[in-house]
Amino acid sequence: MQKQGENPSRLVFVVYPFQGHINPMLQLATAFHTKGYSITIIHPEFNSPNPSNHPPFTFVSIPDRLLQSNVSLAPGDFLTRIFVLNKNCAAPLKQCLERMLDDDDGKHSVEHVAGVIYDCFMYFVQFVADDLGLPGFSMRPVAAAWLLVSVIPHTEQESVFESQIPELQPLELTSMAKNPTDAATEMRAAMLNATERSSGVILNTMEFLEYAALSTIREYWPAPLFATGPFHKLAPSSASSLLQEDARCISWLDHQAPRSIIYVSFGSIAGLSKQDVVEMAWGLAESKQPFLWVIRHGSVLGTTELLLPDGFRERVGDRGLIVEWAPQQEVLAHDAVGGFWTHCGWNSTLESVSQGVPMLCRPCFGDQFLNMRYICYVWKIGLRLENVLDRGNVEDGIRTLMVNIQGEEMRHRAMEFKAKTELCLREGGSSSSSLDEFTKLISSV
Repeated sequence: MQKQGENPSRLVFVVYPFQGHINPMLQLATAFHTKGYSITIIHPEFNSPNPSNHPPFTFVSIPDRLLQSNVSLAPGDFLTRIFVLNKNCAAPLKQCLERMLDDDDGKHSVEHVAGVIYDCFMYFVQFVADDLGLPGFSMRPVAAAWLLVSVIPHTEQESVFESQIPELQPLELTSMAKNPTDAATEMRAAMLNATERSSGVILNTMEFLEYAALSTIREYWPAPLFATGPFHKLAPSSASSLLQEDARCISWLDHQAPRSIIYVSFGSIAGLSKQDVVEMAWGLAESKQPFLWVIRHGSVLGTTELLLPDGFRERVGDRGLIVEWAPQQEVLAHDAVGGFWTHCGWNSTLESVSQGVPMLCRPCFGDQFLNMRYICYVWKIGLRLENVLDRGNVEDGIRTLMVNIQGEEMRHRAMEFKAKTELCLREGGSSSSSLDEFTKLISSV
């Protein structure tokens, strides 16, 4: 393990440039910096993180030509973005690493670079690392269960997912594995190929949280797995938001009763229709529960304006606060927050679990549906809302979570999950030990 002030080795982190991926990567980098490593963050030009938030790190931008490629930034077009970034960033990354590996005399030297850690969506990095003789490590900022679909042979998937392991049955993994598009098949194959060549996989999860999935992966997977999450708890002071956080919501929460507020946020990408906003607004109003609602600029499809229904603000008065973006970790840690209406992104899920906050779930796309099944049917710390929003269902869901006995039971289980998370992070806990094991591996490669 590196020690502060002892000519530390350098770890290079390669970022996938979207908020839900930037956050965990920079949090993980911060954790390794506390272990004594020097950190270099290599990132595409698009959505560049702010270096001033991480003064000890070295930030290097590489051209991605994403906007020049006329790639849609809509959530449904994420595969195209991945392919374009992997194509356009390969040569610039290799040139960047080669410069790092050349000493003052121009001689090739790799001693000072301990390894390259890359977001799994930036799978091209593994092949660049191989070419340069550097160990590469895949970081997966999603649930470990997603890896099961890739590593288990198709001929065995149905029996594994549906009968052999009861804990996996509610996740409906078989439906995830069936009938993928050609693009999805290509991406899965590329990611799997890179991961198979990697020196290890770092997972933003905890052993107790996904024990069945992690145990099953290890049966089929030879590479070391490091469940070191939740990353945000490894680096609680790490700031990496691309959006301006509205801190006034914290002072507003300070004046609310304990566990009385439902916090509503659908992350940095998911969009809402105008009708969604109307139904959500009246459902919140009719629930009679105080709320903090995040509606970021541009999140309402088809408009840049926030169009709340007439009479809504007068109806709720001071009972509700609407902001464009919130310091979510601080919000979920606040005593006034008793529930979280979420899109079930993995970062949000882990942040809620680690604070013991039960969830009202409305997934929008991708892995969010898997996360929702974990929350509602495996861990039983949340309640699912139907995809088509109706103000009556919204009202019922909020009151069930915040007022009814069913919600109290979920809150009790959620607090047990919080306690287990804290044990994972203590010295000797599973996440802390996994992080130590990774640093030993880095030293030995």
